[in-house]
Amino acid sequence: MKAEIIGIGTEILLGQVVDTNSAFLARELANLGIEVYYHSVVGDNTERLTSQLDTAMRRSDLVVMSGGLGPTQDDLTKQTVANYLGIPLVMDQTAMAKIDDYYHQTGREEAPNNALQAMYLQGATVMPNDNGMAVGNFYQQSDGADVMLLPGPPTEMTMMFNHYGRGLLEAAYHRNEFLVSRVLRFYGIGESLLVTKLSDLIDQQTNPTIAPYAKTNEVTLRLTASAEQEAKAKGLLDGMEAQIQARVGDYLYGYGDDNSLEAVVVAGLKDQQLTITAAESLTAGQFQSTLGNVPGVSTVFPGGFVTYSAEAKAALLQIPSEIIEKYGVVSEQTAVWMAKQAKKTLQTDIGISFTGVAGPEELEGQPAGTVWIGIAFKDQTPFGRLIHLAGTRDRIRERSVMAGLDLIRRQLLTLK
Repeated sequence: MKAEIIGIGTEILLGQVVDTNSAFLARELANLGIEVYYHSVVGDNTERLTSQLDTAMRRSDLVVMSGGLGPTQDDLTKQTVANYLGIPLVMDQTAMAKIDDYYHQTGREEAPNNALQAMYLQGATVMPNDNGMAVGNFYQQSDGADVMLLPGPPTEMTMMFNHYGRGLLEAAYHRNEFLVSRVLRFYGIGESLLVTKLSDLIDQQTNPTIAPYAKTNEVTLRLTASAEQEAKAKGLLDGMEAQIQARVGDYLYGYGDDNSLEAVVVAGLKDQQLTITAAESLTAGQFQSTLGNVPGVSTVFPGGFVTYSAEAKAALLQIPSEIIEKYGVVSEQTAVWMAKQAKKTLQTDIGISFTGVAGPEELEGQPAGTVWIGIAFKDQTPFGRLIHLAGTRDRIRERSVMAGLDLIRRQLLTLK
């Protein structure tokens, strides 16, 4: 089966936006056993888009298009495809109600052209947009290529494909077998080392297949198995995962496309009925902000502290001035005091702290990337963990937060 991907947007042609959608879709289609023969990018122009669509429909079995589903004058994808196929656009009432509710709740004036986001090709399967407004479409033809329309913003496109698009393609093109995927998420190991440790499994892969992806601060593996029965396909995944766990299981923190290290930590805290607070110097509240990304975090996180100066540490956390004078801000002793005093002040089960040098200059004779993380965990003896990081100031702070989350995750595992 031949597939083709068309990215739509003048901003892509001008280099103002990088087309990450096509790379994502190519990997996902390959995992489904669908071969991608062509990639192309077309600007927001009806004539050129129609020409490219005609070429794609003649030479491919599936055309996947991303972009141009919005409400503005340069969002032309649905209208162009509908005109080319000779079918009308119709309204999805559920999507329209969602749009109306949004404008009602925000008190903003709704423009008539917002309704375009709720329109779809008559006869197509609608894909809801869980992260935006514009619905997606999957239109199948008995004689001719099938067409899948996806939104352009990557956060909307990836969620729509993961939640709906993949399942529709599996059902459409794998009717005689079950295709089951599982995403394994790893922190603390780079893609190159992970692939090296699994090189023979990857080189010899047939069924299941193994697809590694490097992401920001982590690596994922997508395992995909096919079989005539779903239970058998899941069994194949279990067997492959067991081999992977035996080699790199210590770095595996969770599963799923939409998961994250902070979500796993918050879920672990809820499961153990534990609360956490933080005292941040180096990270300036970024750890607490990251926790705040997880819905329902307030049940385990009452709040915390941002204490950059020694005076703030003394005033808010009652850290003795002699500790900082003797050991310095960038020290295990200060990190431990920050963690245990934060825990004591807010009466939580866990306290975590971050202090160090984000850079670019040295601090207290310590180079940029020197980071101390303090942990006060339940009734255990508080301790500090020294890590050395590289990169820009922002990257050092971001990686410090990830390292802190992983420390908490590993401590939670000791309770099971």
